[in-house]
Amino acid sequence: MASASFFVITPPIDLSLPSPFADCTVGGPGTNYPNSEVEPWVAVNPTNPNTIVAVFQQDRWSNGGAHGLVAKTSHNGGASWSTSWAHFSTCSGGTAANGGDYDRASDPWVTIAPNGDVFQISLSASADLVTSAVLVSKSTDGGDTWAEPTTLIKDSSPFNFNDKESITADPTKPGYVYAVWDRSRLPSENADINALHSYAFRGDVMFARTTNGGASWEPARDVLPRNANLSTIGNQIIVLPDGTLLDVFNLLKGSGNQPHGLQTFQAVMRSTDKGMSWSSPIIISSEEAVAVIDPDNGRALRTGTGLPDIAVDQSNGSLYVVWEDSRFSGHMYNDIALSRSTDGGLTWSAPIRANTTPVAVPAFTPSVEVAADGTVAVAYYDFRNNDPTAGLPTGYWMVHSHDYGLTFDAESLILLFDEEKAPFARGYFLGDYVGLTTAGNLFLTVFITTETDANPTDAFVVYAEP
Repeated sequence: MASASFFVITPPIDLSLPSPFADCTVGGPGTNYPNSEVEPWVAVNPTNPNTIVAVFQQDRWSNGGAHGLVAKTSHNGGASWSTSWAHFSTCSGGTAANGGDYDRASDPWVTIAPNGDVFQISLSASADLVTSAVLVSKSTDGGDTWAEPTTLIKDSSPFNFNDKESITADPTKPGYVYAVWDRSRLPSENADINALHSYAFRGDVMFARTTNGGASWEPARDVLPRNANLSTIGNQIIVLPDGTLLDVFNLLKGSGNQPHGLQTFQAVMRSTDKGMSWSSPIIISSEEAVAVIDPDNGRALRTGTGLPDIAVDQSNGSLYVVWEDSRFSGHMYNDIALSRSTDGGLTWSAPIRANTTPVAVPAFTPSVEVAADGTVAVAYYDFRNNDPTAGLPTGYWMVHSHDYGLTFDAESLILLFDEEKAPFARGYFLGDYVGLTTAGNLFLTVFITTETDANPTDAFVVYAEP
């Protein structure tokens, strides 16, 4: 039976400070938004929950990436936080000598191994986005300092772009850490880069791993089987209690230039040998999202549309995947769809609507996590509080389930803000994802809200107890 209780929310703590990269002028052309923090991720030390590391983009550009990635570390359960950064970009100390001489950094992700080592990953790129690379940096002091980055891949071609990388430490195999991302690949070097916009391209699922705690990394390789006319985005690896790896992603089949057009799905691939081999894609569901639009001015919001998030119940291996989907509204606006698997990702339930938004407005950019006691939480944004006055009031919400994701209720508002103050990067932009994790039976989330014109966005952290 579903719970009827609300979350108990701790007072939000602002993790943001005036930009440490304020004097850096590298990265143009484009519009830069100083003092903007977007796209957070967060990890808790699995053996010492007092250590928390959150990462986010700092000083977002309108046309991709940011001046650098900032890390915030707490060693006392979130009571206080310190600031650091890896050398993923020129603004954050990257040079040709240390391998971080890139104009921009993006797509921050962080994971903590069972021994406490912290691994942070970056998409680092040139200002014209022709050169793209995936870099990893390790911290052996809980996120206080960072080693020089290791380059997993680097492309300098308009026909390839590395994107949406993530990193996962294996809780079942000491020393093993996995990185995964998508790499666009046009049909031939004679193709026009504009073909990307009609999806006339292929895409690789690139995978790299270390088996010795980051001392060395195996060469990156494509693990998407038979990937002609296939591409993916939003790859994210999770480790099941039995050690099986699951990679979840948005799968695009076909081409906008083909008679049947593009088909999009949420899907997974499985590996039972720590990433040496992978199954063919297993379809979770079709993906039926529509664009999210500001109802006041018709401008776009850039949300996590298309990108799935995944969580596993470490006690029984049950899996939960969430994404934006319009099927529940007759394709008028997006809700949050949730599907679950109880057989290790081999089969998946029909999607249900996880958000309990009471009015006909979009819900977007979902995250999902499972607490130690099996409680499932889903977080998302929506703008149910919007009215005819100026601005776009947007709420960050959490809802939970005590019946293994069958039903959700007891929705709780975390914070309310005006999204029209956000950086504009192909739409009002808070990030393509939000950080949500657990510490025992508590949920910990790092999320983005807007502030002022001079300080467009800030990263906040709260604990939520159902």
